[in-house]
Amino acid sequence: MFKHILIPTDGSELSNIAVFNGVTFAKEINAKITGMTVTAPYHHIAYEISQLSATQEQHVKDMKVLADNNLSVLKEAAENAGVECSMVHSSSEHPYEEIVKTAQERGCDVIFQASHGRRGMRALIMGGETHKVLTHTKIPVLVFR
Repeated sequence: MFKHILIPTDGSELSNIAVFNGVTFAKEINAKITGMTVTAPYHHIAYEISQLSATQEQHVKDMKVLADNNLSVLKEAAENAGVECSMVHSSSEHPYEEIVKTAQERGCDVIFQASHGRRGMRALIMGGETHKVLTHTKIPVLVFR
């Protein structure tokens, strides 16, 4: 069925739970994994404290540390399960675009992604990267809640 799974992670608790389940799924079906995380590009003005850096060079270093932390959970889970895994770190204003692009470029045949399950006005206002991935890819998406 599926031979190559893309598992995006943002390092959140929900995302980490999805990572463990995605790795288990990959092991059960004998698939390989591409893990990825997307960090924000440098801005002179930031909306979140995690996006603030003194210089662009420092921001790049900070985002590399963040990406390594986000991907370390996936890397360790895959190693422990004996699942082949490669890692991708991208920088973008729109993580869903990077997720869709990476899945296509890497030849993934499914995306295994967490969702916060927002509904109603919250979902309309906040959007959600999973929803955006669902509406912008032709690759099957397994949504983990």
